[in-house]
Amino acid sequence: MTLLHNRIDKRILKQRLAEETFKRITISFYRYIIIEDVDHFRDQFYKDLSNLNCLGRLYVAREGINAQMSVPEDALEAFLQLLEANQYLKDMPIKYAVEDDGKSFYKLIVRKKKRILADGLPDDSYDVTNVGRHLTAMEFHELSAKDETLVIDMRNSYESEIGHFENAYCPEADTFREEIQLVTETFKDQKDKKILLYCTGGIRCEKASAFMKHVGFKDVNQLLGGVIEYARQIDKAQIKSRYVGRNFVFDGRMSERIDDRIVGTCHQCGSAADSHVNCQNDACHLLFIQCETCSQHFDACCSEACKSFIQLPAEVQLKERKLRRFNGSDNSYKGLRKRLDSACVD
Repeated sequence: MTLLHNRIDKRILKQRLAEETFKRITISFYRYIIIEDVDHFRDQFYKDLSNLNCLGRLYVAREGINAQMSVPEDALEAFLQLLEANQYLKDMPIKYAVEDDGKSFYKLIVRKKKRILADGLPDDSYDVTNVGRHLTAMEFHELSAKDETLVIDMRNSYESEIGHFENAYCPEADTFREEIQLVTETFKDQKDKKILLYCTGGIRCEKASAFMKHVGFKDVNQLLGGVIEYARQIDKAQIKSRYVGRNFVFDGRMSERIDDRIVGTCHQCGSAADSHVNCQNDACHLLFIQCETCSQHFDACCSEACKSFIQLPAEVQLKERKLRRFNGSDNSYKGLRKRLDSACVD
């Protein structure tokens, strides 16, 4: 009998992944579609994916599915057939990772959610199916070069700071709700202009374009397949990318390089850097950008305090975690960066 949840210790799972001798392929996909029996869909899909030794993180809701996965190369054809045989997943557009060592996930999670993308907006406040026009990578590439178009990044600020399209507007936002409100307010007097939206794989642009049309924007367009598909098509056509830097991804890889240019800076010393890491202090686990020099100096921690903490005996760390507070009260990415700027720079 197949269990419907993974209960194996993560250390064991990571060790198993490291010892695998076969290749895995990292993919992502999403679809907005009404799923009538979410519980049955979720349970059966978990069983099917487990039987194929798939790993990854999938969200299932009545409004659809959102997935980032690692599939064994020799099971890819069976996986694609599985999608084709499902009434909700047939003809699913798949995005394949640009840089991929197959070690993107170590366990399988298929989670039932209220929404596949939390937007913080009231239910039924707008029609999520009335979306903007989908642009191919080549169409987006050509239109984004025109002065009269508005190119808007629909990702969070920690994503855009390591890579973005040339001349794009990148909102200083930590949540989708904050972002969509900031975008619509910023461009409220330019509703007749051609809008080009982009995000990692396309799912955030689906909702963003629908909301922008709902509030009166006339010419809303979105990059089909997101930055992931753009990078693949640009490389295939052998033309210079208008996307500069890295593309943040939500798996163990953290990001994949699209362009050789480095647009980010180390949060500790300010030097050029574009690799996100999590602070090695598990009581902190702050996500931030760190260069190699600072990584060595701080032992991959965000501060001297965290560096000192991880040098304590494990049992002392466990006891002290209840007493020490490393991340303060503002857990937004902007708040975390402010604390780094004021307290963690040596």
